[in-house]
Formats: sequence, C-alpha cells, structure tokens
Amino acid sequence: MIRSKLRTLLLGGGGAAVMLATALAPATASASPAPGATATAAGFWSCTVPPGYTFTSTQQTLNCGDSGFRTYYFVQPPADGLWACTPGDGFTYSSTQSTLDCSTGGGFRTKYLLRTPKTGLWACTVPSGFTYTSTQSTLDCSTSGGFRTKYLLRAF
Repeated sequence: MIRSKLRTLLLGGGGAAVMLATALAPATASASPAPGATATAAGFWSCTVPPGYTFTSTQQTLNCGDSGFRTYYFVQPPADGLWACTPGDGFTYSSTQSTLDCSTGGGFRTKYLLRTPKTGLWACTVPSGFTYTSTQSTLDCSTSGGFRTKYLLRAF
C-alpha cells in the first residue's frame, strides 16, 4: 500500500516536471522565420532592416509602433543561395518567385535567389566588375510575369 502510494506520488511528480518543461519551452525558444522563409543562425526579427542585411519574411505586429500594426522583418546577412526579399549589395540573383512572404502591405511581392557573382553564372543582372558573353530570354528573372533577359557572367 505504501509502495503503491509512493509510486503514484513519484509518477505524478515526473508528469508535473514534464508539463513544466513543456510550458517553459516556447518561452526559451529562439525566434524562427515564418513558414517559407530560409532560416540561418544569423537571422532575427526586427522592426527595421539594418544596413548590410536583407529580409526573407515579414509579418504584421503591434511591437514596432505607437499604435496600429507595423511590418516586422526576419532579417539576415545576404548569402549565396538565400531566397531574399531584396537583392543584397555585392550579390546578383538567378531566379525569382512571386510570394506573400515579402509583403509589407498586402499582396504578392518578388523574392530573389541570391547568388555570389562569378564567371560562368547565369544571372538576372550584370553586377559591377562583370560583363556577359551570352544571353537568354527566360521567365526565371521575371518580376512582373513576362520574359526577361538572363546573362552569362564573365569577370573582367
């Protein structure tokens, strides 16, 4: 009888510890990007986009202003292979997509696949320090639904 009560007490205490740990877990978890956003350790939610950063997702929040909803940005340093809402300085892009991820006031916006410029890369823009040796007409670079030119980069 005593053993049964002791076992019940210990099991109940273990269950309470699990419930407490579960309740505390969301409070200690780090901010994560909204669905569809690329996550990296350097990303964080911010009321502004700091210089040298791009953003990969947005959401509306009451945290960023005196009254009413404001845009909250998931910001991170631009990187090769990152889908971002703005092309980062020193990068080009090789593909686009229309998404709600980047919306700051409703509606679809363009998201860019960032690429580090290098010889042999097919890119949607020709960055400083590069020329191009060939072109193609493609929907890959479209920001408004039509065909655009893609360039085969060559550093000079």
